[in-house]
Formats: sequence, structure tokens, C-alpha cells
Amino acid sequence: MTISPSASTPPSASAVDEKLPTPRLLALGLQHVLVMYAGAVAVPLIVGRALRLAPDQVAMLISADLFCCGLVTLIQSLGATQWFGIRLPVMMGVTFASVAPMVAIAGSHPGTAGAGLIFGSVIGAGVVSIAIAPVVSRMLRLFPPVVTGTIIATIGISLMRVGINWIFGNPVGPTAPNLVDPGSLKWLAEVKGLAGVALAPGAGASVPALAVVPAMPAGVALVGTVPNPNYAPLGPIGIAAISLAAILLIARFARGFVANISVLLGIVVAAALAAAMGMMGFDRVARANWFDLVLPFEIALPTFDPILILTMSLVMIVVMIESTGMFLALGDMTGKTIDRAMLTRGLRTDGLGTVIGGIFNTFPYTSFSQNVGLVGVTGVKSRYVCAAGGAILIVLGLLPKMAALIESLPTFVLGGAGLVMFGMVAATGIRILGSVDYRANRNNLFIVAISIGIGMIPLVAPNFKQWMPHGLHPLIESGILLASLSAFALNLFFNGAGGDVRAAVEAARHADAH
Repeated sequence: MTISPSASTPPSASAVDEKLPTPRLLALGLQHVLVMYAGAVAVPLIVGRALRLAPDQVAMLISADLFCCGLVTLIQSLGATQWFGIRLPVMMGVTFASVAPMVAIAGSHPGTAGAGLIFGSVIGAGVVSIAIAPVVSRMLRLFPPVVTGTIIATIGISLMRVGINWIFGNPVGPTAPNLVDPGSLKWLAEVKGLAGVALAPGAGASVPALAVVPAMPAGVALVGTVPNPNYAPLGPIGIAAISLAAILLIARFARGFVANISVLLGIVVAAALAAAMGMMGFDRVARANWFDLVLPFEIALPTFDPILILTMSLVMIVVMIESTGMFLALGDMTGKTIDRAMLTRGLRTDGLGTVIGGIFNTFPYTSFSQNVGLVGVTGVKSRYVCAAGGAILIVLGLLPKMAALIESLPTFVLGGAGLVMFGMVAATGIRILGSVDYRANRNNLFIVAISIGIGMIPLVAPNFKQWMPHGLHPLIESGILLASLSAFALNLFFNGAGGDVRAAVEAARHADAH
């Protein structure tokens, strides 16, 4: 397969290999880093806090994530042997598509035990991705817009819950909406202390001479009825609203590069306001080292579970389909003809990056599509610009103070940005679905309706699987995975396997919000 650039006059293919002066190279590389930064650090924050890891461990996740982003970016943009690297201006980052399965694992297995399961599934999925990369490069026709758009919309809808909880607080734990009445807790403790005690009846009572208080049944719990002051306080809501307003104002009135980093600037505005109001502390930043190496398996050794590896591998197939579209878009922008061998090298690097991520205790890596848009904005096609961005990310990963600063951000500071980031993912899916022909093929309506509905089951009824075999839980507790399987299967059922490759390519190209 050879995919040529668009019919418009293409720039010289040598633009991809252009070596710019060092100062300009570093400045443009920093631009790429800033555009992807908010999305890159969001995933370790989400997963680390879902695992209930210690703040120092979450900071380690962030450092390792930045380090791996840089390392895999160098491999993708510069190439490594004839097997890896598409050698185009590509930045690599953690995909949001993997968040929901990892958060589900974290919910079932908090702490380092769950972290080990996540890292094991990531390494396993990376190995599978390397092996199937040549096959995936031929699978585009099986992922037309009706499938791709449904999957991406479900990813965004599923992640919106994370952004909303960042603003108001998690529905369980210290920020649960309601607390147990202290008086009820005291009463329960007193009753528990009387277990096995013989009580004398009151005067005139028609009971045996002595009554023994039965032991309290295991698992007795009281329901919260008292409003929790730590849930949805107005101050943090106001800061999240200001962050959202700042992002919208920058996106509306700024131009070029500044508009492209509106989410990052919104987080900075909210963080500065939170610090000024005394809601953000810097103790952990002060204690963190200025420099430290990122080492393999610092947080947990991997635990390999076949079902979890299968689950993550299915996610990676979807991610690689989207990467295919991004590579083809870059081919158009740079005037570089993308043949099947190049495509396979790029997809294989997605898998290699995922293996590297698991080894260094981070997550699945893919080509970051935000940066594809920046190539079009700046007009600079040199892959060495992204290589410079990769080098900058590696340096940032070796600075624990930077990771500690990010970890110190209160969740409500990220809330406004979360609504934008995750909402944009959903909007991208909706945009792709807008190109689907529903008039000539009404069956496409069934594919979208049923698949999104199935994808919502774990969100609306999280205990739906309680009577099903436990081994199936990892496969069915992710709404994204359920929606993906449903959309894929229903498309085969209604439309067959003879899809339009051009339409599938165009849909994958539009997947530029995550």
C-alpha cells in the first residue's frame, strides 16, 4: 500500500529532514512540549490518584511519564533500526483511551498491587501491539467513521465524569457528598461494646430474667446523612469556573501558538489563584530533589494477567487505528509519501513505547495528535523539531521538583481544564459521526445508538456484573471497551467488511482531540 499526499502542491519532502539552527530548534521544540503538556500529565494524575498512591509516588508517575514521552518521541521522530520510527514530526504521549480500563483496575485493586496489574497489562499489550502492527496497518477498512466516531465519543463521555469529580470531589472517600452522623457512630460503637453482655430487664417487662446482646453482624455500616463541607465547596468551584473562563477567553481572542496552549494557561491561572488564596501548598515541592534518575519498576513490579492484557490490547488496536490517520495526515502536510512499511514502523513504535512505559511504570503511548495541528500552524515540518521536544521532555522527567509541583495541584484547579480536554474528545467523536451517511444507510443509526448505550452501562449501573464470572469483569467493566466491541461487531453485521478506506482514513485524521 502506498498513500500519496493530497493533490495540492506538496512541500519538498526534504522539509521533514531539515536541520534548523539550534536556538530556533529548541524554541519550536518547546512549543510542541507546551501544547501537549497538560494532556501528558493528566493521565498519571488521574490514575495515580485512582490507585490512592502516596503523593511522592504520584510525582514519580509524572516524572516517569514525561521521561518516557521524550524517549519514545526520539525513537518515533529519529528512528531506531529499520523496525521502529516513522521519522516524521511526531510527539508521543499517553492516550486517554487507556484511562477508563486503568481506573477500573485501580478501583478493584488500589495501591501498588493494582499498579502492578496495570503495568503488567501495559507491557503485555505493548508486546502484542508490536507483533500485530503489520496487520493493523491493513485493518483501516474495518474502522469506518461510524465505528471510530462512536468509540471516540464514548471515550469523551466516559472521561467527563473525571473532570466533574475534579471540580466537586469524588463521590466516595473524604469528599463524599454525605458523612455519617457522629451521634450515630457513637451509638453504633456503644452497641458493639455491649455484645455478649447480659442485661437485666426493666421493671414490669415481660422478658426473660436476663437478655444477652447479640454480636454485631459482619459488614454492618451506617449511611451518610450529614452534608459534607468538603464536597462541592463554593471556593474551589469558583476557581474551576475562572480556569474555564480563562481557557475560553484565550481560545477566543488569542491567536496562533498562545491559542494552542489555552488549556495549559488556564491551569496556570487557576493554580496562581489557588496559591494566592492559600489553597495550594508547596511543601512537597520544597522537599523534592532538583535532579533524580527515572528507573524501571520504581513503584511496582508488573503482574501479568491474561484478561487484563487482552483488554489493554483491544484498546491499543483502536489507538493504532487512530495513529494511522495521524500519520497519513502528516504525510499530506509534509509532502512525504507514506507507504505500508513506514506505517508499520510507526505503529510498531506505538507498541514499543507502550512496553517502555510499562517498564518505567507508566502507561500506553501513542502519537499525540494535538501536535499534528501545530505542524500545520507553524508550517515547520522538520522531524528534528519534535526530537528537540523529546529531549526537553526527558530533561523535565529528570527534575522531581517539576513533578512535585504538578502533583501539588489541587484537583479543582484541573477541573475546568478537564471539562475542556475530555469534552473536546467527545466533540471530536460527534464531529466524525456527523460525516456518517444515515439517510442512505439507516442501519448506521442502530450502530451508534446501541454502542453508545452499551458503553454507558458501566457508568450508570457499575454493579451490573456482580453475578457474572469474576474472570469476565476486566473485559466488561470498561464502557469504552464495550462500546468499541459493539460498534465493531454491529458494523460487520450491518455493513460487512468492505468499508471505504478513504472514509476511514478521514475519520482517523479527525481524531485530533486526544
